[in-house]
Amino acid sequence: MLRADPRGSDMDGRLPAHLEAGMILRLAQSEGGFGTVLAKGEHDAGTILLVTLCRGAGGVLYERMPQLDGSRKFLAVKREDAENIQEFSAYLARRRVQDSDMWLIEVDIADPERFVARLGELR
Repeated sequence: MLRADPRGSDMDGRLPAHLEAGMILRLAQSEGGFGTVLAKGEHDAGTILLVTLCRGAGGVLYERMPQLDGSRKFLAVKREDAENIQEFSAYLARRRVQDSDMWLIEVDIADPERFVARLGELR
């Protein structure tokens, strides 16, 4: 949610979650990939979790984490184990139960690491 800043700025710099989710989906499409919202969270202030895939495999979960300089960077927090794919899905389901305001977005893209780096450049 965009809030008035007591120091005189009219925004805190964070995009509403629904706009950021749309940007992620459009970026995936513009790079020849596919994106979908697996779980829709709180319209303005929901946390965004991003699952990247390459040709439907190798899932990696990214979550935006605060950095020392005040920025918020997507970092890999969980990787799918090819021998136990159900564990990754179960982890995502548990996260959703813990935080119903969370957005879960999945993108299938040729170069997931480059895609996540591009997201950081766009902020």
